[in-house]
Amino acid sequence: MSGEENLKGLKGWLFLVGLGLIVYPVRLTFVMGPLFYNILTDGSYEYLTTPGTESYHPLWKPLLIFEGTFNGLMILFSFFLTYLFFRKHYQFPKVYIVFTILPVILLPLDAWLGSLVLKDEPMFDLETSKEIVRSIVGAVIWIPYMFLSKRVKATFVEEKPETVKTEL
Repeated sequence: MSGEENLKGLKGWLFLVGLGLIVYPVRLTFVMGPLFYNILTDGSYEYLTTPGTESYHPLWKPLLIFEGTFNGLMILFSFFLTYLFFRKHYQFPKVYIVFTILPVILLPLDAWLGSLVLKDEPMFDLETSKEIVRSIVGAVIWIPYMFLSKRVKATFVEEKPETVKTEL
């Protein structure tokens, strides 16, 4: 058995990547699902987004739409990424890097937008800070791994187009 064949497969550290991909949409759904369900069903959305109410702010609606859309798209993105992972598709490492970078960029942006609406609240509350740190730590660990790992290079090779060498 060659060294590359020994490295090929969804084992080693890739097991943790796969586990994270499976847990991610479940965790996000359990955290954000009840929050958005309550906002949309208990009258909070109307109260926050209707001019003339005590808590109205013109940025509430875009902020809530941004957060809901971002979280929904990240769940869909994680399903697509999980599909690429288990297919061992050659595009998985690149797409995973994008998936890892998005929260690092968008969570601080979301916190900033929230601070424009909730002026008396800290921009980086404990929960937001934990999510930002979690995403940065994940990016610091997994982005270099996707670039440097021999197992990643040996495993994610499926459906890779063959390069055609042309002679001049």
